[in-house]
Amino acid sequence: MENVDTDQIIPARFLKATTRDGFGKNLFRDWRYENNDEAQPKKDFVLNQPQYNGEVLVAGKNFGCGSSREHAAWALQDYGFKAVVSSFFADIFKNNALNNGVLPVKVSDEFLAELFTLGNANTISIDVDKQTITIDATGGQEIFDINPYKKTCLLNGYDDIDYLISHKEQIEAFETQNI
Repeated sequence: MENVDTDQIIPARFLKATTRDGFGKNLFRDWRYENNDEAQPKKDFVLNQPQYNGEVLVAGKNFGCGSSREHAAWALQDYGFKAVVSSFFADIFKNNALNNGVLPVKVSDEFLAELFTLGNANTISIDVDKQTITIDATGGQEIFDINPYKKTCLLNGYDDIDYLISHKEQIEAFETQNI
């Protein structure tokens, strides 16, 4: 689908928690269950079909639009997604995803259409270091952009504090310099 907003990703009624845990079970809640009942999954919803499991969500254009809730990234991460592929992301969602260890991979409209054409009959590979996404069966590939700082954090599993700690020796050396 195109134009998936953050309220569809994680409905507002589930935003009461203050920790990041537990949001995955409510990812796309209103689309996944009949009458909002976990015991009644909608059989035709893609995340309820075992052949569509994995760590990469392929989404339509304009994913993460709407309000700036960080909970949307929390829900994707808690569900198990490590990357989301789309041809356009809302800026605030993109930053929230990167800050929470979920890689937003922006591809061309044509590449995205090819991914949807192949469906679950194919797998994709994402190389963060080389900044490439590849369709394994066809070899089709695109390069994606990522902020160098966020790339370093993703490759090393760092949040902002971990990144600073990784430079502790350089920071201490700088502090001892006579200026």
